[in-house]
Amino acid sequence: MSSILFEIKDRVAFITLNRPDKLNSFTREMALLLQNRLDECASLHEVRAVYLTGAGKAFSAGQDLAEIVAPDGPGMDKILSEHYNPIITRIRNLPKPVVAAVNGVAAGAGANIALACDIVVAARSASFIQAFSKIGLIPDSGGTWFLPRLVGWQKAIGIAMLGDKISADEAEKMGMVYKVVEDETFSEISRGIVITLGGAATKALAYTKHAFNYSAVNTLEEQLLLEDELQQKASMTKDYAEG
Repeated sequence: MSSILFEIKDRVAFITLNRPDKLNSFTREMALLLQNRLDECASLHEVRAVYLTGAGKAFSAGQDLAEIVAPDGPGMDKILSEHYNPIITRIRNLPKPVVAAVNGVAAGAGANIALACDIVVAARSASFIQAFSKIGLIPDSGGTWFLPRLVGWQKAIGIAMLGDKISADEAEKMGMVYKVVEDETFSEISRGIVITLGGAATKALAYTKHAFNYSAVNTLEEQLLLEDELQQKASMTKDYAEG
């Protein structure tokens, strides 16, 4: 059974992290396969949105620590430069919306992969843990970039240093996630969100994502110019004419 399940339906690519017996913790094979699937999502015209979730009880527990301590395992340099950093970059650069459907615990790199997505929907029973400090590491996979922007400096550094377990409800209140959904309706509602995005104005969503990406580094004046440029492009699309 593949560690990454992949299906295209209703103009959406459904990607499932599939090591449920290991809480969907990442190995090198799994990380590289996820990169390949994200590349497919970027290149396939029929894919207009992406849905990322986990099989079983977890979204992802992050890195499989057994691989790190294995004598022939990849070093930390490869784990970041070849595994997680390319995943985060692909998610942010993908000109299509990516919905993280967090069905259970999201820990370490697993949490930060979720936070890198455009919209995060969490099941009521889900939780988020920046587990790095517990083993003498720092948040990676974009954690030190996304967390302060989502929840503010004090909350972010407290979560990172203390390694608190954040419930889905807490995450929603502090702005870490878009929406929390009851477990019983989680799959239906989260899939409904991504299917809605898959049927929306594709180029407008891509331009919106591009603008939000640059808002983190642009001055107001630079951002206004970027909005001007992207709005001109959006106004030339068939979607705008139809709207």
